[in-house]
Amino acid sequence: MSVQLLANIVIGLALVGFLAYRQATWQYLDPARIWRTPLVMAVIGVVVLAQTKATITTTDIVFLGIEALVSIGVGMTMGRITTFRTAATPDDKGRTLQSRTGGIGAALWLVLIALRVGLDALGGQMGAHLLTSTGAILLMLAINRAARALVIDQRIPGRTSGMMVR
Repeated sequence: MSVQLLANIVIGLALVGFLAYRQATWQYLDPARIWRTPLVMAVIGVVVLAQTKATITTTDIVFLGIEALVSIGVGMTMGRITTFRTAATPDDKGRTLQSRTGGIGAALWLVLIALRVGLDALGGQMGAHLLTSTGAILLMLAINRAARALVIDQRIPGRTSGMMVR
């Protein structure tokens, strides 16, 4: 097992564990923050991919496309099942709106990871080696989080046409 593969596994498991925990627990909702995480992950993912010396093949692109579609579908589903509530007391930033996807959201993370591992294994056998890079992993997680944020952003209670009602 290579050091990069081991690092990818550790990073992936830590990120998935963190995000699954956040899905299952009530979190104060900050509309700007739901976009920050996917943006940061996407930028880091693109930078890491740009530094990759591997040759990008058609097989890589096909498998990355399939993974992107799966990530978008799971992210949109997570956004759709998100529930909202008003907290009894505001947080230190004055926010009172909270959200979570619950156990189903955490289970969707497991489904996403299982599909990703399966696609990576199949892609690896077919010559798609870019899938296992840290950059590709971060980019797929960013796509998932962005799809979720897009749906949640449209569903936030008290919003009309994406603008917060005051």
